[in-house]
Amino acid sequence: MSVNRRRQGRTARPYVALLTQSDALQYRKLMLQAYELAADAFTSTAAERAAEPESFWVRRIDDPSGMSAAFGAFEAHELVGTVALEFSAKPKTKHKALVIGMYVSPEARGTGAGRALLEAAVAYAREKEGVLQLALTVTEGNAAAISLYGSAGFRTFGVEPMAIFTSGGYKAKVHMWLSLHPHAPAA
Repeated sequence: MSVNRRRQGRTARPYVALLTQSDALQYRKLMLQAYELAADAFTSTAAERAAEPESFWVRRIDDPSGMSAAFGAFEAHELVGTVALEFSAKPKTKHKALVIGMYVSPEARGTGAGRALLEAAVAYAREKEGVLQLALTVTEGNAAAISLYGSAGFRTFGVEPMAIFTSGGYKAKVHMWLSLHPHAPAA
């Protein structure tokens, strides 16, 4: 799948594009919002990420080694959602990739941005040679995210108790996976 970068006016469903270095400032701004507004969804804090240099954000979305890819959902020229993939270079784990950093701004929720982002990430991973599965974690109780991932074919394979400490106490992380290969063994 090729993700085309098109800049156009506001649409009912935001368009999705592979992020590049030129998107780094918008990406940083959106992710800092995510760490603030959806703090329980992430293992990093807003303060930790705000201290990162610009090079961190550029590398996160435009990794020269090709071991990651980040997608953005745009309404007009504004980045309103994002998701990233991390690939493994290790011989024993290069068959799997991680879905990370999924976030859609509150004003863009319900527009299909999250689904479009997830579809783009899955399609990209399917095209990456040797990648047979995707994995992700989602904070227990995040029904909207669990529902979205489930509707895309992700299945739960475990729950890690006390995975993160939040302002509301310890929270579990639900571990989910998606087979990208039609003949992969069942969960």
